[in-house]
Amino acid sequence: MGKRVALSWSGGKDSCMALDLLVKQGYEVACLITTVPKEIGRTFGHDEKTEWIERQSNALSLPLHFVRCSLDRYTETFIEDLVQLKERFQLEGIAFGDIYLDGHREWGENVAAAVGLPALYPLWSKEEDSLQLLQNFIQSGYKAMIIRLRLDVLDDAWLGRQLDEDFYVDIQSQDLCPMGEHGEFHTFVYDGPLFHHPIHLTHGKIVTSERSKRLDICAKV
Repeated sequence: MGKRVALSWSGGKDSCMALDLLVKQGYEVACLITTVPKEIGRTFGHDEKTEWIERQSNALSLPLHFVRCSLDRYTETFIEDLVQLKERFQLEGIAFGDIYLDGHREWGENVAAAVGLPALYPLWSKEEDSLQLLQNFIQSGYKAMIIRLRLDVLDDAWLGRQLDEDFYVDIQSQDLCPMGEHGEFHTFVYDGPLFHHPIHLTHGKIVTSERSKRLDICAKV
């Protein structure tokens, strides 16, 4: 398998862990790919402002491509953009940060196959390994905080929490995947070994929607 790959990038801990593993395994990550549905104007995965993904791209010194799609043509647009990226960056594969959801892996493998690329899943594990993966992230040197959560599983006291040893202990008392693989919570990574400089941020307002709450993050003055 070729070593020059693109990485599907949400800005959270899973994609960051995937990036870290790919680099350690000798892959060259040629670009980050983030989907931005036109109807939302924010990232699809975490409902985050695109400027914060750009800040991560700059801090990591990696090219970034936004797939600007409509919700009804999400997959088609992703494939169309991936065709162009394959040529532009001479890609030999595309990687995803999914952990154990078969449906997510099937989607990624299908879009990769549609453009003649293999799909890589460096984090792929069993559901029961999730707690160990969380510990791996906490011990990795990367720093992340919760920026979005599902209303039916966590209250807003969790918003803004750092993924640290206290979080590791507390999340085990909750009835959910400790890695939030089912969308229970989402994170934003702002520093770590591959970052050339930290991203300075602070907490903004909390925005409530029908199913989730989101913490706006703001530039720290």
